[in-house]
Amino acid sequence: MSRNIFLTGASRGIGAVIALELARRGHVVGCFSRKGLGPEHLPVPDELAPRLIPLKGDVSDAAAVETALAQFADQAGPITGIVNNAGLHVARPSDSQPLAEFAEVMATNATATFSVCQQAYPHLVAAGGGLIVNMGSFFDKLGVRHNAAYCASKAAVAALTRCLAVEWAAKGIRVVTVGPGYIETDLNKDYLASEKVRAFLAARIPTGGPAQADEVARLIATLFGENLPFLTGETIYLDGGQGIAH
Repeated sequence: MSRNIFLTGASRGIGAVIALELARRGHVVGCFSRKGLGPEHLPVPDELAPRLIPLKGDVSDAAAVETALAQFADQAGPITGIVNNAGLHVARPSDSQPLAEFAEVMATNATATFSVCQQAYPHLVAAGGGLIVNMGSFFDKLGVRHNAAYCASKAAVAALTRCLAVEWAAKGIRVVTVGPGYIETDLNKDYLASEKVRAFLAARIPTGGPAQADEVARLIATLFGENLPFLTGETIYLDGGQGIAH
């Protein structure tokens, strides 16, 4: 079944790969980003281009999100899917991290996720229900040096998923978090190409190294493609077993 899916952070990184994978599977994707672009640095096959609708705005601006959702619904029809992918990662020693920076990470990763869910709620209710996929991280259950803000923000995302899943289940809305580990994208491939980094990750990740972004995209596309009405409120980790390794 084809869905109309609103995707944040769609222009680069994992978001761009998710957009293409959803379009390949027949879905229409509202590609929301600050630049108002679809996949920016990936080739878009001609047959997929009509299924990628660019929408401009910042996830921290609730009014812009509301407007973009309305535009997407006008162009594509009822919205039955949301992917909250946009995010911010800043590493900083906790004793010296400016509170403004901590707040920015929380605002982008957690508050904006909640805001998009709020703005999407009436669309999903009007459509008779739908699926929200929130992008988390395996850091949500770890203590990671210099990552207090990021870890806290992703733990908040998982908590939001649980709360909204319970609160909105009666409306036919399911909410799931996908928690990736180290994933190679166009944004970090140069860093991950370092022999030192590769060796470190090979030693830490039981499966031997980082995953490719298309694995995250295929998981999310599968969640939208399968009829799984009992799956809600959970975090699905895609981290090669790193988060449970000792």
